[in-house]
Amino acid sequence: MADLTDQENPDLSSTTGGAGRPGNTDTAGPDIGLLRELAAAHGVGTSYWGWDGAEHAVSADTLRSVLAALGVPANGPAEQQRSLAETRLAPWRRLLPPVLVIREGEEAHVNAHVPHGTGVRVWVEAEDGGRYEAEQQENWEEPVDVDGVLTGRATFALPPRLGLGWHTLVADADGTTAQCPLVVTPARLQTPARLAGRRIWGLTAQLYSVRSSRSWGIGDFADLTDLAAVSGEQGAGFVLVNPLHAAEPAPPVEDSPYLPATRRFFNPLYLRVEEITEYSYLDAAGRAEVSRLAEGLAAANRAGDLLDRNASYAAKLAALELVFAVRRGPARSRQFAVFCAGQGQGLEDFALWCALAEQLPPSAAEWAGAAANPATPYCAEQRSKLAARIEFHRWLQWLCDEQLEAAQRSARHSGMDIGVVHDLAVGVKPGGADAWTLADVLAKGVSVGAPPDMFNQQGQNWSQPPWHPGRLAESGYAAYRDMLRNVLRHAGGIRVDHILGLFRLWWIPEGAGPGGGTYVYYDHEAFIGILALEAQRAGAIVIGEDLGVFEPWVRDYLAERGIFGTSILWFEHDADGPIPPERYREQCLTSVNTHDLPPTAGYLAGEHVTLRESLGLLGRPVEEERAEAVAEQEAVLSQVRGRGLLGGAGDRDVTGRTDVRATVEALYAYTALAPSSLLGVALVDAVGEYRTQNQPGTSTEYPNWRIPLAGPGGVVLIDDLPANERFLSLAGTVRSALQPGT
Repeated sequence: MADLTDQENPDLSSTTGGAGRPGNTDTAGPDIGLLRELAAAHGVGTSYWGWDGAEHAVSADTLRSVLAALGVPANGPAEQQRSLAETRLAPWRRLLPPVLVIREGEEAHVNAHVPHGTGVRVWVEAEDGGRYEAEQQENWEEPVDVDGVLTGRATFALPPRLGLGWHTLVADADGTTAQCPLVVTPARLQTPARLAGRRIWGLTAQLYSVRSSRSWGIGDFADLTDLAAVSGEQGAGFVLVNPLHAAEPAPPVEDSPYLPATRRFFNPLYLRVEEITEYSYLDAAGRAEVSRLAEGLAAANRAGDLLDRNASYAAKLAALELVFAVRRGPARSRQFAVFCAGQGQGLEDFALWCALAEQLPPSAAEWAGAAANPATPYCAEQRSKLAARIEFHRWLQWLCDEQLEAAQRSARHSGMDIGVVHDLAVGVKPGGADAWTLADVLAKGVSVGAPPDMFNQQGQNWSQPPWHPGRLAESGYAAYRDMLRNVLRHAGGIRVDHILGLFRLWWIPEGAGPGGGTYVYYDHEAFIGILALEAQRAGAIVIGEDLGVFEPWVRDYLAERGIFGTSILWFEHDADGPIPPERYREQCLTSVNTHDLPPTAGYLAGEHVTLRESLGLLGRPVEEERAEAVAEQEAVLSQVRGRGLLGGAGDRDVTGRTDVRATVEALYAYTALAPSSLLGVALVDAVGEYRTQNQPGTSTEYPNWRIPLAGPGGVVLIDDLPANERFLSLAGTVRSALQPGT
């Protein structure tokens, strides 16, 4: 879900200032200066640089709408003045800040606000049970009148050498106490250190599309286990898959893995029924029924038609309910109980949402009334009535956890240094589980997207509610932490889709077009720090998809924190043309393509232009788009030829036509010249797939995320990969390029 504008304008940045453009009347007026000041105080951008190289002023209407979503009144100068005054006083109204996120080993301070002249003590209750006093510093700041009370600010130096973790900061002011989370994060994520001096390649794959003869029409966790083993045997060090987040609890389900119902829990669609321990204890009738359900989808595994998640999930749910009815033994019951206890209230509320969503359609009035949140009396009553279904959905998450653990174990046993790398989507769909259970920390009346760019000249609306920066901080970032912990439980790494969203997100007011939004800035020090902390504790690497409009310092900041970036061959260029691979970043995942582009065979054929033209997504004549696409590709291919990796006019097959397979292999050999620690090899390229998996900026206009893995000869199953000549050849090319002589 990348906004690729920065590849056209790599030095463009956004700003919270800037004058209105001529003719843009809603950026003028007596209150626009005050409105902009208020917006800036709340991290709302008042202008931004577009893909056209121009600075665009954000309209007053957009600023007012976004401020309203933040809970900041901004209608007219008087209201804006009051809101500004409240913004300045807000920190003085509380004894301690809502949360404090610091780096390990760095000097840090905290301010405590008390009535002037009142004594105050501050200390840290550490995660390990220790207690450490904070030392008060000299502070000559003048007291402030807060609602008639003269209030002072006392500054404390936090204890040095605090260990990593989630601690509690406590203050006592003459018997009035307050506390807040204190999160100590790594100054730099240490897990990449184990890769130092080595370069590792791995597969990138859309798991749902990668099937075997034992699948139920959709790739699953058992297929991931086998894919890891097959690629590990070829020397791969990781396998990066699409987000595995849960969708709806029953058909119909959302096709896009990037528009999930929740980002914390996993999709039972990926379960392999036959791998569940209790399956072995089904009676004869039960096993026969499961076999019948599986056989009904066996033919779909070899079909090249569009994937049908609904048919697969309906059959799996029927089989899973049969297995759920099998009595668990004492050991298994204990393991299930321990899992549920560890997941806490989050799992309980998610399972409740699943049980309710099975009964209430998305348009049901209860969602806005009696079932508006998990704490209503109606929901308390339903927890009792739906206890069996709630347990069923908790059980499904336990099974997902077990099968993901098996996949990561298989990956490591096959020799992978990293193993399974999970993908974290940007957000969740409105009306889903997270939007319901986490409503208190999500913003309403806006959605997330991207401004117009080269590949999506109308802009994008991803239809996802964003984190509310203030309320998330007030919660101590608990929901963010819990989400990361669950995704990282059985992962060797995590790819953060649109990691730039941890710095700023493009908020689009309800009813506006994608271009009618603005950037809202987040506390990136907190977001990135917590991400690094949880990844370090899980022993995982972090890959940030940092393709998009970004401020020049962002990539340096991510590198400083030990987080890998992303480089895509076609986008690595500057004003002089394609950047030589030797100049690519070392701390980076480099690849030829991304899931937001066609597979390389299709890209070379201009499929991205043809498809966008057919869908009306171009902002200029198609002839211009084609000419530019050909010129950009030729600029890269000429460098590949210059390195002796490709014939003078492109390698030819026996018919004299350009050999696409040879060109694809040459492109990967070219990227292997980069110093990047990680090299991603798209499975679609390894088998010769041509069709686009996803066309950004579309929903029903194109069958996104429904294309099964196939090559020139038809559908490709995991069973076929060990003997697939194309797959073995590309794996060998990459392996030899990274380790000559192997």
